[in-house]
Amino acid sequence: MVTAGWRELVDLPAWGITRLRAKLDTGARTSALHVAAVEETAPGHVTFEVVTSRRSDRRVTVSAPVVRRTTVRSSHGRSTRWVVTTPLRLGPILREIEVTLVDRGKLLHRMLVGRTALVGILVDPSRRYVLTRPRGSPPP
Repeated sequence: MVTAGWRELVDLPAWGITRLRAKLDTGARTSALHVAAVEETAPGHVTFEVVTSRRSDRRVTVSAPVVRRTTVRSSHGRSTRWVVTTPLRLGPILREIEVTLVDRGKLLHRMLVGRTALVGILVDPSRRYVLTRPRGSPPP
């Protein structure tokens, strides 16, 4: 079994996004991604901007088919969100995941990786960056 820290850097390779700061949260069922300007461009299809960093205004425009809409219960109450799929790379692991599109602007992590995406991965809550290293950090 692979062990990860509660905070890791992830890639969304189909969308050209690398080193996105993510919180691994076994308490959340579904993964969530910070986006802006979500628009349904055709029936069953959305276009949105992935906000990749809190420090810069870098955004990646993505168009994706919608899997479904879902109601999510969070600490902020209930909300209805679009759900899309994309490959996620977490260290050596590459898998297709479902992700909800939401404004996480006030939160530290651009992405929350939920337990359905973490099957077979042990999350050590006492450690960070087990599978990935932030820029400028010394090797383990």
